[in-house]
Amino acid sequence: MSRGGDTRFEKGRSGNPAGRPKKRRPHVSAFDIIFDKTLTVTQGGIERELTVDEALQLQTYQAALKGSKMAIRKVLKMIEKRELALAKKLRPRANPVRVERHYSSDNANEALCILGIAGKDQTFGGERIKVHAWAAQAALSRPGRTKFSPKEVQDIKFFTFDSDTLRWPRGRVE
Repeated sequence: MSRGGDTRFEKGRSGNPAGRPKKRRPHVSAFDIIFDKTLTVTQGGIERELTVDEALQLQTYQAALKGSKMAIRKVLKMIEKRELALAKKLRPRANPVRVERHYSSDNANEALCILGIAGKDQTFGGERIKVHAWAAQAALSRPGRTKFSPKEVQDIKFFTFDSDTLRWPRGRVE
């Protein structure tokens, strides 16, 4: 089928001369209109105004008190929803914890002594700290370490209690 000059629309002329329709008002249902209304309810001889939503909730509570299982379920869901909203609203704010750090060799040395990794060397008046043999051995046994130079071996022995008990890893001492 060819499109010759005998088509429905003329060339250069819109098929919709009125253009796109204007936006409609937001859809408002009859249910929304009813929910905005208020009702006058007499309760215990006292008149008061309630919204339709409040009146339905009141009716649901009364039905639940009379034993309606569906109403009881609905009331329990309403209570749960309210408790979640209150918990979210009243959530206590955590007080920020202030952390202070003091970096000094005295703190580190005391920490090593408290943990049993090191101890004070009494031969130097308790001023110098030495590492216990088990801790030095654990450090020596770590994989991936390069070779130890003779100076490093001498320093390790000097700062370790019972350095004669250390087992040096094969192939890692120059």
